[in-house]
Order: sequence, then C-alpha cells, then structure tokens
Amino acid sequence: MRNLRFGIVGLGRMGKIHFDNINLNIKQATISGVSNLNPENKKWVKERSDAKIYDHYDKMVRDSKIDAIIISSPTSFHIEHINIALKAGKAIFCEKPVELSFKKVKLIKDSIKDSKVPFMVGFNRRYDKSMQKIKKSIKNGTIGTPQIIGITSRDPAPPDINYLKTSGGLFLDMAIHDFDMACFLNENPVESVYSTGSVFGDKQIKNLGDVDTAVTTLNFENGSIATINNSRKAVYGYDQRVEVFGDLGMCATNNQLPDNHLIADKNGIHTPRPIGFFLERYADSYRSIIKEFISCLIEKREMPNGISAGLNSLHISLAAKKSLQEKRVVYLKDEFN
Repeated sequence: MRNLRFGIVGLGRMGKIHFDNINLNIKQATISGVSNLNPENKKWVKERSDAKIYDHYDKMVRDSKIDAIIISSPTSFHIEHINIALKAGKAIFCEKPVELSFKKVKLIKDSIKDSKVPFMVGFNRRYDKSMQKIKKSIKNGTIGTPQIIGITSRDPAPPDINYLKTSGGLFLDMAIHDFDMACFLNENPVESVYSTGSVFGDKQIKNLGDVDTAVTTLNFENGSIATINNSRKAVYGYDQRVEVFGDLGMCATNNQLPDNHLIADKNGIHTPRPIGFFLERYADSYRSIIKEFISCLIEKREMPNGISAGLNSLHISLAAKKSLQEKRVVYLKDEFN
C-alpha cells in the first residue's frame, strides 16, 4: 500500500492536531511538507519530524512528492489555498468554515465539481463514537422517524476577543458544527431558521455585532424540528449533549467525564466536571475523520461531508445570523442563493 504524503498549510491548533494524528497514529500516511509557518512553529516541526518546510504554499503544492493538502490556515485564506491545490490536482482536506462568504463557497463548489479533486470539510463531530451510535439508531429505525432534535453546545470559556474579531461570530465559528450535526442526523433539508441571542459576558462582543449566548430553531422540510442552544461560557465545563426524539423512542448522548467516580454526601451527589475542551472531548473524532479521508483516497471512494456539506452549514449559519439581526424567521430558499 502506497504511503500518502501530506502537506499542511498553517499550524495553529487544528494544524498541529492533524500533524500529530497523521505522523503518530496513521501508518498509511505521513506529513512530508508544511508551509506558512512562523519561527516558533518551524522549531516545533523540526523537533517532531523531517518534514520539509516551504516558505511559500504554492511551492509545496506544486511539489510532485506531495499527494494531498490539509488546509488549516486562517479562514480568510481558505479559498485562495483551495484554488491553488485544485489547479495542482491535489486532494484537499479543509477545516471549517470553508469561507465566510456564501457566494465564494458556491463558486468554489463548482470548481471542485469540475476538477473532480477529492475534497472533504473537517466536520469531525460526525465521527465522534457517540454521534455515530445515534446515527445508527436513526438509520436502523430503532427510534422511528426523528421529530425533535435537541443540541446543547456550551464552551467552558469564550475565546480571546482578538480571535472573535475575525471568527465570523458565534453562528459561523461555533454553532456551525451543531447545524451540521442536526442535518447529518436528520438527513432532511432545512426550510427555515429562527435565532435569538444576547451578550452576558464581555460587552466588547456586543460591539462586534455578535452574541455569546443563542438559541436557534431549525424547521426541516419534513416538519421535524431542531433546537440548538449555544453559550460561550459554561462555568461547569464543556457541555456537549444531543437528544433525538422519534415516534418510536429517543436516543441521546451525555457529557464525557474524565472518570466515573462520584461522591455522595449531605450536600448532594458530586461528579467531576465534563472533560476539558473540544481538543480533549473530540480527540478520537479528529483521528477518525482524517483516517476516513485517507481511506477514501486509497480505496478511491466518494468523500463524505464534501463541499456541499460545507455550503449547507454556512447557509444555515448566515441565515441564523440574519435572523438574529432582523428578529425574524429566515427562509433558506429566499436567502443568499
């Protein structure tokens, strides 16, 4: 079996996760090149591997020794980096969101389709073991037809304000994962979106036109409903729960704890806080999604969660943002198309 050689652009948190996951956990692939690095990250790479460090992304992409590209650069560079990789015919794994502009993602979708280059968006939560079991319960009819999907997604602390300035806001940066998960589980098109939200923490967030707390209702074309509640700050830890209610039953996931010990006393029953943050909670899913990407390349299978999934979730996120701003229900067929 041929060893796939990856190039990575950008070594922020996500780039480093993919770097280590491939080099440490996947036998069929290796990191052969990295680009767009600051001095600190150049040192980080040299301490871990003999991957070639390129001063320019396009040189890495044009190198015949590179088979596939992982794009984990800042979102504003994604389209540029995708286009360069498409022209070179390199398979692409791109972190979400693909871009913050619906028009630009729609155009790149056509380019990807025309090029026939394998392309995957990094919606890793689809590959979480608990989510996979919920999906299986729906697929095999255990709970019947989904009627209500409830998703709770709350971070333990908000990101740095400088990050928030360029993130696209709560809906495009955070809730986009939850919108994708609702669609992944329900497999029905979203008809309309209604969002409401507030700022309870740093008032600078309000000055950015964003919120730190929101509830979004998705109405699907088949009549089913999803409710997603998001918060940038849950004092008790990283809160990630999903429930799917159907006509034959219900399935759900609870928070992951670092261990299952508890203490019971006169003040109540106490357990540990939920595990870490997203890097710890979804560590297995990050490994699983890149393994699936590699397997699809080797076996020449169609890529799951391709550019259409990225466009769909962006569409919902932009609609949620518009719903919040205009205080109304937004119908997807009327917006951004």
